[in-house]
Amino acid sequence: MPRVAVIEDDPPTSHQLAGWIRAARPGIEVDQWFTRDEAEAALAREAYDVVLLDIELGRERHAGVALINAINKQGRGVPVLVVSAMPAAIYRSIMKALDARDYLQKTTFEEADFIETFLEILRVARERKAQQAPPAAGAGELALDPLWQRTPMWRGERINLPLTAQRILATLYQRRGDIVSYDELFDVVKSGRNRDNVRKHVSTIRDAFREVDPAFEGIENIPMRGFRWADPQPARKPKP
Repeated sequence: MPRVAVIEDDPPTSHQLAGWIRAARPGIEVDQWFTRDEAEAALAREAYDVVLLDIELGRERHAGVALINAINKQGRGVPVLVVSAMPAAIYRSIMKALDARDYLQKTTFEEADFIETFLEILRVARERKAQQAPPAAGAGELALDPLWQRTPMWRGERINLPLTAQRILATLYQRRGDIVSYDELFDVVKSGRNRDNVRKHVSTIRDAFREVDPAFEGIENIPMRGFRWADPQPARKPKP
């Protein structure tokens, strides 16, 4: 079974988060740590699938930042979900820059929101762990990070996309050649689950691709139904 670390100095909050996780995935192993020192020791000793942590631990205002850096130095690709009272408008981008997988601000989310976010992170973490040396993408292929912690690569160039757009892109690419309906795409959009919002995300994806490949036409609009990834033609080499 997956193993998760909950690093939170407030016992009631720690027990609540651990309880939600156990209820959502019975049998999962959840370790609870309440100080930076014991959390650092556990992270060095144990192999976790997901780490949940608060930014402030006791009197250390940015203890969580130090823990994220420690996780990154291990190079294991363990995804981190930050759950903190710090304002999301300020700290979400900071945590993203540190390679945290997602950020939830305390008192602003319900149990269902937490569970949805956690299970999605756990799913992609387990998929990545199960993968065995996937072949490198060729010059004309799209390369995606299963954890979406690194930006997608298209023909050797980075594609800068927000997280929701990356999810839509991954869904279209995994189903390439098939029509992906609006209803199916709603499942990967956390908010604004309507056609206009999906179309905006797809437009963002196309614009990002065209910044590095002006001729990109890999996403087809299927009127009234949805979208389809059609493998574009290989890039033409300039004539000598």
